[in-house]
Amino acid sequence: MRPEMPQFQPKDPDYAGRVRASFDLQHAMALIGARLAVVEPGFVEIHLPHKTEITQQHGYIHGGVVGMIADSAAGYAANTLTPSDTSVLTVEYKLNLVAPADGQRLVARGEVIKPGRTLIITRAEVFAIRDERWTLCAIMQQTIMAMQGKSERGG
Repeated sequence: MRPEMPQFQPKDPDYAGRVRASFDLQHAMALIGARLAVVEPGFVEIHLPHKTEITQQHGYIHGGVVGMIADSAAGYAANTLTPSDTSVLTVEYKLNLVAPADGQRLVARGEVIKPGRTLIITRAEVFAIRDERWTLCAIMQQTIMAMQGKSERGG
């Protein structure tokens, strides 16, 4: 269930298609098995199944991987609100790991807090889900730079 959040109007009517196409260029997300599940104005959800290859020594999904999906979820939430000729780039984030990422899957929910022309402030929460019990495992705050006229390469 999506949390209550502010309503934003996208500047690009095809924001969802553009965000999905950009996500498909991210080889890192493909490598870990992440999937873009929800794309709405100012909100994105990424799902990640548990895979042994992305765990650390205790069997939890590695904190670096948790950071990856939080960063991407919040970054793409920002990208839903940019014009069609604008790409985004993370310039800073703070991640708090508040519980082990011990789940059959993780869900990262990214949302825009304050949109701006050049800087966009976002946040993300990552949940570990085991037997349909959701446990908050990470909280992130992020600053995104909107790069007008900068295309993506994906190569």
